[in-house]
Amino acid sequence: MSWISSVRNALSFGSRKVDASDENLWHKCKGCGQMVFSKELEENLYVCPKCDHHERIGPKVRFAQIFDAGSYTELATPRVPDDPLKFRDQKRYSDRIKAARAATNEQDALINARGTIDGHAAVVGVQDFAFMGGSMGLAVGEAFVRGVENAIVDRCPYIIFTASGGARMQEGILSLMQMPRSTVAIQMLHDAGLPYIVVLTDPTSGGVMAAYAMLGDIHIAEPKATLAFTGRRVIESTIREKLPEDFQTSEYYLDHGLIDMVVHRQALKAELARTIGYLCGNRKAA
Repeated sequence: MSWISSVRNALSFGSRKVDASDENLWHKCKGCGQMVFSKELEENLYVCPKCDHHERIGPKVRFAQIFDAGSYTELATPRVPDDPLKFRDQKRYSDRIKAARAATNEQDALINARGTIDGHAAVVGVQDFAFMGGSMGLAVGEAFVRGVENAIVDRCPYIIFTASGGARMQEGILSLMQMPRSTVAIQMLHDAGLPYIVVLTDPTSGGVMAAYAMLGDIHIAEPKATLAFTGRRVIESTIREKLPEDFQTSEYYLDHGLIDMVVHRQALKAELARTIGYLCGNRKAA
């Protein structure tokens, strides 16, 4: 060991290696850029206590927030062909799927669970934007249909939390076919006299926005979520006009009558329970 190293190690104010666990203690808010204590963020339902920015969350966290404690069970993820078109761009699609599964510990971008929300039975589906941008492919379409079928069996509402960049390009026309499939599934739910509730979260766009995200009986959105079919720059270049700053946000959609309400995450469970009570009355689960 050199003399300089010996002196540096002896000094109390010398630099030290940062423990990897230290990085998990703090979270940089994507809304205001401030550092937030991770534990405080978790206790605040992953809403920034400084600027109220709603962070993106995955299925397991969402289920824990929405369902009554200990009441829910995840439904089995349906199996579909992983790479039906043998697609390859910069890397093989099958490799992208493997990487997404390793990163999220989920089979695909839509996970369902059944349980109770303030005592009201419900089947809830949650899209995970962390899984390939929540993109809609065969697996998402099949999971959506299975979620609806389980809701029909349980005689309860189906609630979907959307978060997606749209159709999954690696599955081509097979991805687009999930749009009419989901529409038929929603009609099955209506034929059974059961409500379909959509909760729009940041971001929801593309083919998902053009399909089941806008076919709900009730549309709820989290604050300041980006909701769009086509990107802002594409629209501006097409119409050659500057769009309002709040364009394609939850608040803009509410002001223009496209959704029913914008609900803060801390009030979302109570609002869903109230809505289910209104729509289902005293109907009991099968």
